[in-house]
Amino acid sequence: MSGLVAAARLRELGREPRLLEKGTRAGGSMLLSSCVLWRHLEFEAFRAECPDGDARLQRLVWERLDDALAWLESLGAEPVWRDTENPRTTGRRYDPRALTALLARGVELETPLPEGAEPPLVLATGGFPVRLARDRGLLLRANPWSDGAGLEHARARGAALTRGMDEFYGRVMPAPPARIREEDFVPLAQLYGREAHILTEFGEDVTPPSVSWHESELAQAIGPTAWYVVERTNERIEAARAAGGTVVERKDGTLAVHVAAGVTHTIGGLRVDEQARVLGADSAPLDGIWAAGVDVGGIATGGYASGLAQALVLGLAAAESVAGP
Repeated sequence: MSGLVAAARLRELGREPRLLEKGTRAGGSMLLSSCVLWRHLEFEAFRAECPDGDARLQRLVWERLDDALAWLESLGAEPVWRDTENPRTTGRRYDPRALTALLARGVELETPLPEGAEPPLVLATGGFPVRLARDRGLLLRANPWSDGAGLEHARARGAALTRGMDEFYGRVMPAPPARIREEDFVPLAQLYGREAHILTEFGEDVTPPSVSWHESELAQAIGPTAWYVVERTNERIEAARAAGGTVVERKDGTLAVHVAAGVTHTIGGLRVDEQARVLGADSAPLDGIWAAGVDVGGIATGGYASGLAQALVLGLAAAESVAGP
């Protein structure tokens, strides 16, 4: 999303960007999401939710999101929801395919970043969920092309990294042999962890004392696989069963659902300033390199925030910085 947004804004500002897409389609992982762009109602709640994040960038996303959503709608984006149903948050939901179709213009598909690409360059490659999922033996709940190419390109030029390089946002999903297609990423998310006892493969109860409203921390906590034990079935469990997942009725009448963590996007990444300029180890901007979306790290560190809100706001910030006054 951040790359599409940056290109659209640059065109508005009179520039002619070249938009390269490594994959076979536009839209990245945004196309596979529920496409809710949200922020916390209060900035203090954002800080409390993500206490290790960069307060400057958190403030940027929080303050600018409402205007950024209005900008999207000025281009013709039609909200599916005009607000969230969560009393802690506010935002919009869009149809991801319609939003991709609106923003994707002149995308050069199956075109990786060429060696020696000339600045100005905006990196918007979706972080490194492919690599992290592979290294940890987790499911990938994202597009198959976000393998850290943007991160490595910037690091080779002296970019600094944020904290939280081992953190990710993801969802608990049915474990193999469940069949999980890209269109199943949202409906097969096992979002009832607050009602479950969580057992390891060896039967150890590792249920945390409390679980947050978003349940994001459970994907990081369970490791490659675990069991959710619940008193009764629900539509998510039945969807897992229908997809070929393992659901076992125990002797005490409870149900055990075999689950696995799926990585949606990474939380650590490149350090940037409020103009989305990539920073070096000395905290000075590198010449000609910007980053947006979840190539940028340090915003949701220690918690959970909207990756798509981050993509939208930083895509706009990068474009405006590249275009200049």
